[in-house]
Amino acid sequence: MPAGRRRSGVRCCRRLIANEPDNRDQAEYQDKVRQIRADNDIPAGDDLMFVEVTVLDPSEFESGLRVRGEVLHNRYRVLTLESSTVPNALAALLLHIRDETGRRPHIYFEWTEGNPMANFLRFFLFGQGEVAPVTREVIREAEPDRGRRPHVHAG
Repeated sequence: MPAGRRRSGVRCCRRLIANEPDNRDQAEYQDKVRQIRADNDIPAGDDLMFVEVTVLDPSEFESGLRVRGEVLHNRYRVLTLESSTVPNALAALLLHIRDETGRRPHIYFEWTEGNPMANFLRFFLFGQGEVAPVTREVIREAEPDRGRRPHVHAG
């Protein structure tokens, strides 16, 4: 089954799109799917699911992870996560999907445009941006076996 194993009757998607929500309107999701498919050569038939993280309290270093699923605009499946950090929440979700399905999931990010030093300072000072490489690093620390790590794509 290409989209993942069924567990308790629920299909698990292996291709996730990291999304920082704006208006959460249909155009936002439609444009993002089109862009991710084009940038990563993902066929139209492959199943995609959005993942959005809401940061509750970034000063809390150890917090739980709440996950809620919903379908928006009768079409787009979205997992909404609540956590104190975006990269750690995404890494935990990806590792959980891998453990539950026995298959390595993929997550797709947009690459942050602009000056790399400015992006780094923005991340360092405000905890914003550069989510893709930090997510990958959290996964690398948690899973030493490269062949078992979830795939992280930035494009």
